[in-house]
Amino acid sequence: MSLLKGVVRRPRRPWRLAAETTALLVAVVVAFPLYWMVLGAFKPAGEIESTTPRPWTASPTLDSFRRVFGQQEFGRYFLNSLVVAGSVVIASALIAFLAATAVTRFRFRFRTTLLIMFLVAQMVPVEALTIPLFFVMRDAGQLNTLGSLILPHIAFSLPFAIWMLRGFVKAVPEALEEAAYIDGASRARFLWQILFPLVLPGLVATSVFSFISAWNDFLFAKSFIISDTSQSTLPMALLVFCKPDEPDWGGVMAASTVMTIPVLIFFVLVQRRLVSGLGGAVKD
Repeated sequence: MSLLKGVVRRPRRPWRLAAETTALLVAVVVAFPLYWMVLGAFKPAGEIESTTPRPWTASPTLDSFRRVFGQQEFGRYFLNSLVVAGSVVIASALIAFLAATAVTRFRFRFRTTLLIMFLVAQMVPVEALTIPLFFVMRDAGQLNTLGSLILPHIAFSLPFAIWMLRGFVKAVPEALEEAAYIDGASRARFLWQILFPLVLPGLVATSVFSFISAWNDFLFAKSFIISDTSQSTLPMALLVFCKPDEPDWGGVMAASTVMTIPVLIFFVLVQRRLVSGLGGAVKD
């Protein structure tokens, strides 16, 4: 009896209940557009064009997906998006790791100025630089190539990645580096076998943002891929279904759903390291 008396269920505090309710409402608001997109992909054309839309369908169909995969260039667009996003993730992660190590571990002139420039670069809107970048890519002979999409995305993802990884590198104790040198490890061995695994959660976190930015890019793809449609990416495939006189909203929803699947898979693969990367760095 005494044990039962000791087990008393504490009532939830009002502020906690309010916070949980607010979080649930925010989650519903955020998830509803995704639900509507997937629902539209499975709806027949008559229900999509109905003047009284319903948040369900009684007759789901795969016709929209058949039209999407029936497009002759859709597979090429998908592969091009994978090449662009994968190249951006790998290149930006390696460059940002080396740059963050350099600005954290070494003392050199204009180091603070360089860090401020990284921060200022993040404040410049992408739209303001699209036209100058167009002329740069034209003069470099990169128009209508995947390089015109890879290089700008690497450049735009580096400032954020360097700033974020700088905290992770700084959190690794210098005593660990000194101990590695005493044990006979070279600088390259410490860099790749000791420091790299410790800052890997931060690399994963920055890679997620780089992947999403490159995968969903429409502005650069529309501006730099002018005539060679074989170099287009998935966002450009949506234009096939957005006809001015007769838009195929089912095809748009189905193509958007297919575009979302690789992002979800990427999130699932890096979920654990992403949480630790956003939660904080290694502590001494």
